[in-house]
Amino acid sequence: RHGTTTHIAHSTPHIARASKRVMLTSKSATNTHKLNRAHARRCVATAAVSQKRTAKAHAVASAQAAAASVASTLAASLAVAGPALAADGDAGSAVGSVVGVLALAAGAGVFFSAADPEKRREEMTAAAGGDEMASVKTYFETEGASRWKKIYGDDEEEVNKVQLDIRMGHAQTVDKIVNWLDSDGLDGRTVADCGCGTGLLSIPLSLKGANVSASDISGPLVEEARSRASAAGAKSATFEVSDLESVDGKFNTVTCVDVMIHYPQNKVDAMIEHLASMSEEKLIVSFAPNTPYYSVLKRIGELAPGPSKATRAYLHKEEDVRAALKRAGFRVTRDEMTATNFYFSRLLEAERA
Repeated sequence: RHGTTTHIAHSTPHIARASKRVMLTSKSATNTHKLNRAHARRCVATAAVSQKRTAKAHAVASAQAAAASVASTLAASLAVAGPALAADGDAGSAVGSVVGVLALAAGAGVFFSAADPEKRREEMTAAAGGDEMASVKTYFETEGASRWKKIYGDDEEEVNKVQLDIRMGHAQTVDKIVNWLDSDGLDGRTVADCGCGTGLLSIPLSLKGANVSASDISGPLVEEARSRASAAGAKSATFEVSDLESVDGKFNTVTCVDVMIHYPQNKVDAMIEHLASMSEEKLIVSFAPNTPYYSVLKRIGELAPGPSKATRAYLHKEEDVRAALKRAGFRVTRDEMTATNFYFSRLLEAERA
């Protein structure tokens, strides 16, 4: 018994030290576990923040892409006859009211200031020696010519939905003019088609018996018109390169379709006076109407016009156009409005008073 007691007495300090080491080891393991758990929580939190940032970045990018898409499609229509209204599936939901458009405009204010379309136009005009009309001519001699030949072509596969809609809208305006003049009799009548483009109005008028003298500021478009007229057998139509200020002659009817959008009101007044001096009976013009609704849409369309659509687009108040016609000695006898999803054009036929 004495030996056993002595052994236990000697062993007790060793056991105590071993027990202490076990306790320390256990405490260290517990601390390590706690640290690992804290690290895991930090990792999860970091991942969550990263996911939120990524989602926010995607949302912002999507919103910017959507805004640019809407702006781009709106701008496409401005080059023909007025501002666009994004109303097909690719451009998003239709804007159903003036209030809705104004809200959209207010929400996109930062984009309005950033787009600075006036700066782009000033640069284009400066590149043309300060002459805005020379800038327009340069546009229609280069990328504008190829763009509008495609839009006013026959191949539906070469154009997108917006461009196809513009083509159809312009065709409706042309049909209305042809029907007006045909109902009055076209055989042997003389018509000056000023700003003829690819000949979409000149050719059917010629085929119905009119003698058509067509002109356009764009050489490439005039060549395209000649080619189409020849293929259609429109032998009584002639085409020349000329701006509106230089064209002259006397005709039974003078037409100027979807051209005023390139002219400010003071130039439109002078243009109407000049065209009226050439007409012995009728003057037919079309223009993009200037209303608060269309003006907001036009401004949205300027967000992302791109270099091929950066020429000025002017809207005109109908009362101003009518007043100019009256001063030139003409009174409006017929009027129409063509409005598709992406094309807006007010059409007036005036006769010498």
